[in-house]
Amino acid sequence: MKINKTLFVLALGVFGITTTEFGVIGILPELASEFQVSIDKAGWLLSAFAIIVAVFGPFMVMLSSSFDRKKVLVFSLLVFAITNIVSVWANHFTFLLIVRMLPAFFHPVYWSIALAAASQNVLPSEVPKAISTIFSGLTIATVLGVPLATFLVDLWNWQSSFLLSAMINLVSLIGILWLLPPIKNTEVRVNYSKIQILRAPVLWINVLLVFCIITAMYATYGYMADFLKSVSKMNGREISIMLLLFGIAGVFGNRIAGKYMSIQPFYTTLFFITALLTVHVLLFIFGSNFVPMVAIVIIWGMIHTGGFLISNISLSSAVSEVEAQEFVNSIFTSCGNLAVTAGTTIGGFWIIHFDIEHVVWSSILFLGLSLLVLLLRKVLMNKIHLEKLMQ
Repeated sequence: MKINKTLFVLALGVFGITTTEFGVIGILPELASEFQVSIDKAGWLLSAFAIIVAVFGPFMVMLSSSFDRKKVLVFSLLVFAITNIVSVWANHFTFLLIVRMLPAFFHPVYWSIALAAASQNVLPSEVPKAISTIFSGLTIATVLGVPLATFLVDLWNWQSSFLLSAMINLVSLIGILWLLPPIKNTEVRVNYSKIQILRAPVLWINVLLVFCIITAMYATYGYMADFLKSVSKMNGREISIMLLLFGIAGVFGNRIAGKYMSIQPFYTTLFFITALLTVHVLLFIFGSNFVPMVAIVIIWGMIHTGGFLISNISLSSAVSEVEAQEFVNSIFTSCGNLAVTAGTTIGGFWIIHFDIEHVVWSSILFLGLSLLVLLLRKVLMNKIHLEKLMQ
């Protein structure tokens, strides 16, 4: 019971910070209109956040490694809450962009501690399920946070969505303070240095796989609201409902991915890539048809949401030492957010040059690359296994 409580409280914090990071996805068209900027420039509200995480993630994790883990989690959520409140008074796009970037420094710190704590407190065979619980915070943010932020803009104004994010972070902060027990410091020990971790070739091919997968995910998903508005001709409330259906389906997808990654990680990843590729083809074919799009969005959400879990397990499996997991998770967080930046940037480029209905092809391109990297990793792993047998 204690372990379950720990995992769910940590997931609550993930829910808070994820609502802040991705809550703008559903309101990008409104923010672009409010500040009179193009949709691809508005996309930098997501991309700039991700760039900060990608560049400073491992450094922030190392800088915070000597502090009490629970206090670091609380402080991180406090920064998220305050910056969301300050965002309400933004009267210029640049100001909003800068304020959005500040909490990004603490995003990888929270994720790394939460994922490492999840891995430490369960049996090795249960790690995928524990990580799935942490990622459920991300899924619930997709189910509730993102669509609710979109709905509030349609009901009141864009400022209300930032106040919602602030409130969620404050609730998460209280939950951490009240319910979370002390967390063991998981800083990498001297006998297993960070240099040794970075020298592992399997780590880097997994980094490339994670980058391609998440880039593919966000090239289209980052502009989902604009796609549904411009191509599917949905209004604000219909888009909110679509985002809600997307997230609800993601709850089940996340649980399924966690179950099968502990049994058949290679085939689960292979199925994920091919299924997501198929969904993007269907988006291109049926994007302008309302009824088919409802079904496609549900299937899309079920598949898409498992991508972070699959990516994290793929990367963390490259290093078996428990003491190294927090550092490896910081690499995952940086890689993932760099991929979010790449995805939204490439998606924005595609929209400007080929129009919004063709943005799905940018995702299809990177899903194809993901498939090639996955097969390359399989060949490499077979080679390593054969060499060990011959020794």
